[in-house]
Amino acid sequence: MAKPVVLTVDDDREVLRAVERDLRRRYAEKYRVLRADSGAAALEALRELKVRNDAVALLLVDQRMPRMSGVEFIKQASELFPDAKRVLLTAYADTDAAIRAINEANINHYLLKPWDPPEENLYPVLDDLLDDWQASFRPAFEGIRVVGSRWSPASHAVKDFLARHHVPYQWLDVEAAERDAEVKRVVASLAADELKRLPVVIFPDGERLKEPTNAEVAERVGLQTRADAEFYDLAIIGGGPAGLAAAVYGASEGLRTVMIEREAPGGQAGSSSRIENYLGFPSGLSGADLARRAVAQARRFGVEILSPQEATGLRVDNQYRFIRLANESEISCHALLIASGVQWRKLDVPGLESLAGAGIYYGGGITEAISCKDEDVYVVGGANSAGQAAMYFSQYAKRIVMLVRGDSLEKSMSQYLIDQIKQTPNIQVELNSSIAEAHGSDHLEAISVHCSASGETTTAPANYLFIFIGAMPQTNWLDGVIERDQRGFILTGADLMPDGKRPRGWTLDRDPFLLETNVPGVFSVGDVRKGSIKRVASGVGEGSVAISFVHQYLSKVG
Repeated sequence: MAKPVVLTVDDDREVLRAVERDLRRRYAEKYRVLRADSGAAALEALRELKVRNDAVALLLVDQRMPRMSGVEFIKQASELFPDAKRVLLTAYADTDAAIRAINEANINHYLLKPWDPPEENLYPVLDDLLDDWQASFRPAFEGIRVVGSRWSPASHAVKDFLARHHVPYQWLDVEAAERDAEVKRVVASLAADELKRLPVVIFPDGERLKEPTNAEVAERVGLQTRADAEFYDLAIIGGGPAGLAAAVYGASEGLRTVMIEREAPGGQAGSSSRIENYLGFPSGLSGADLARRAVAQARRFGVEILSPQEATGLRVDNQYRFIRLANESEISCHALLIASGVQWRKLDVPGLESLAGAGIYYGGGITEAISCKDEDVYVVGGANSAGQAAMYFSQYAKRIVMLVRGDSLEKSMSQYLIDQIKQTPNIQVELNSSIAEAHGSDHLEAISVHCSASGETTTAPANYLFIFIGAMPQTNWLDGVIERDQRGFILTGADLMPDGKRPRGWTLDRDPFLLETNVPGVFSVGDVRKGSIKRVASGVGEGSVAISFVHQYLSKVG
């Protein structure tokens, strides 16, 4: 943590140097001593310190400065650092003004010039003031801060990205500036052009990114997006449970392994608020916790993780498989495992697309939970993911309304979740219900809900809507190379041979392995594979089993 700051301000450079010298002699071990030769320069320095979230312990300011007096400066500086101790340096003739300033500007003390010797006239006063300041000082948050609007899709994207990559950050909502003094001070320290380009991501060293992309944030926080090598024994596309399990088993058994994840390790499961039925965790665990543990395990075995990074194409050349990435680079491998999972299916309802990220969210939305405090939250869906989200949001929201298209939860949700929902008083389940329309200008303000049983459509105020209605694979990048079904799920093993014949173009004197695609050495596991069981444990199992087939394939590769 950076040392708290002691700032001295004086337009007389000789006096300024003398004050700085005496301050450094006494306080340099515990404080950073800074100086400024005008009130304007000092305010600019304070604004930068505020953006960097540094602490200011004391202001020692000369009263007689042109363009801005010491009292005028202290009044403005106090808006940025209200807890800093304030001391005015005055000449004997200014004593009356200094006494008045104690009431007008909340000055803690005034000192007469000259202050020699400092051991008698300067240090005792400042020692007492700094001791008082230290007694009430609470260190500021030292990590990344995100300044934005809770209704901004771009702000939501940055928060979600940092959270899913387990990067600590502090969220500062500009709309809270009127009721939150800290937010108000940070907003006041930003330039006008920065406030027009929210979100602004502020790093501990003071660097700021305005309206950043995920790639820009990733580079700044040190995430790896470029491969260290051109060739790997095993490349894995997708960092969900299946991909992570394959990475751990592959790397632990000696394969040089790279994993490519387009968003964040953990996949769809990583955004789950709670996984209650995963073997070995009797109290359950969050998807983020599972992802964090799995990533740490993979890295311990030497897995190279590229995230955020996306595969955009695949070509095959003899025993090599070449993967084209979004940054136009290309890596090759002997064996490729596709575990890219699925993406949440979008609802085709008027008003939803324009408000996505501004009150309407697909998936877990864990980063928005605290913002939902004392609000009504609507959850669309009747499967486990929707139930888990409802249980999580019930800790924050005033009321959760689950909109379920079917006539019961038993058809699509695990019994343990149904029981929990029934026992949670602020969760209300509306069966035979679906979203008909979303209303709002810059953010969600209301929704229209259609009841299929009664035929009625009603409109209710709403600021938060979370949608969990199933998912679809994103496999267009495999066109012309890997066989898939009509919905885009990858065909493997027996599904490639419904008539008992090997896939067209198959070059090996054996049938495809259980988890192998129509291209030898290219495997698929997890939710993206046709016929997979959509469970975390199932994905982990497939990922580990696939490595045995990878070894069998590699043993025959020249």
